[in-house]
Amino acid sequence: MLQAAYCRYLLHFKQPAITSRAVMLDKTTYFVKIWDDDNPEVYGVGECALFKGLGADDLPDYEQRLVAACRDITSWHRGLPLPVDPLYSSIVFGLETALADLANGGRRVIFPSPWSNGDSAIPINGLVWMGNADDMLRRIDEKLAQGFRCVKLKIGGIDFDEELRLISYIRESYPASTLQLRLDANGAFTPDNALNHLDRLARYDIHSIEQPIKPRQWDAMSRISRESPIDIALDEELIGIVTLDRMEEMLDAIMPRYIILKPSLCGGFGKASSWISEADKRGIGRWVTSALESNVGLNAIAQWTATLDTRDMPQGLGTGALYTDNITSPLRQTGDVLRYDPEASWQIPQLPWKR
Repeated sequence: MLQAAYCRYLLHFKQPAITSRAVMLDKTTYFVKIWDDDNPEVYGVGECALFKGLGADDLPDYEQRLVAACRDITSWHRGLPLPVDPLYSSIVFGLETALADLANGGRRVIFPSPWSNGDSAIPINGLVWMGNADDMLRRIDEKLAQGFRCVKLKIGGIDFDEELRLISYIRESYPASTLQLRLDANGAFTPDNALNHLDRLARYDIHSIEQPIKPRQWDAMSRISRESPIDIALDEELIGIVTLDRMEEMLDAIMPRYIILKPSLCGGFGKASSWISEADKRGIGRWVTSALESNVGLNAIAQWTATLDTRDMPQGLGTGALYTDNITSPLRQTGDVLRYDPEASWQIPQLPWKR
């Protein structure tokens, strides 16, 4: 019989993580452990990566739902839906990861592939967080010096004209032929000013911009997607959509150029695969991005990404070095790629597991 337990874990950022929504100094996450009574020494570990203030499952009863899911795993059978409301995306994500890990021998191998064998690499973008102008310039220079060919810049947190100056600085030294530049507005624009901002940004050869306005404004987002001189990528728009009918309705209404898949926020790996299928039917591109998970969650996302046809498009998986107290793992970021070292070991600390 399967058994499960969970624990709360607090991650601390090396430096404040600033978006247009908030300034984060730390992040609470949860780990879940699943084992079989017949062999308790072999267990799977997953991360229920709750994202406060963003996830649709950031609800007062979150921990109660996690307790119930751990309790109900004892009567769960493969092939049946997981014992949790699909709205609680991060719990689904954690259970999927832990169960796959257990099925593969409890070695933190979630989706076996040449990548998890150490035989390939995943190209990633460099992430530059918001800050004052001097800090952002320094961070941009650091990413470029590390060899990144694609940089994602979060905008919307400082004066827009100042952000344009920063982007102009990048393009003065690095044309689009040598550096792909992605932007993430995190919904900072409004339906009234978005197209004006996008027109001003377009002169800098921007690859794409994520979520220019806040989600659930489908008419406005559809208009922006049609008229924008920069390709639109949907990010937060996917959060909280858990049925196929609603997926189809949203994609048909907006028809973005790209969708951004964050499995811990968009329904877990099963739902993320459905998003890919529906996007492919409509000729909509996509890439995968982590959502501030620890290395436990990042590892699962990276292993899943390695099984997809990414066509060498840089993925958003460069978040492993954000924390002072991340879980030690075989993940290795070298320049602009992420690798897995199968000879390295996981060092998951002694945790106060709860039933």
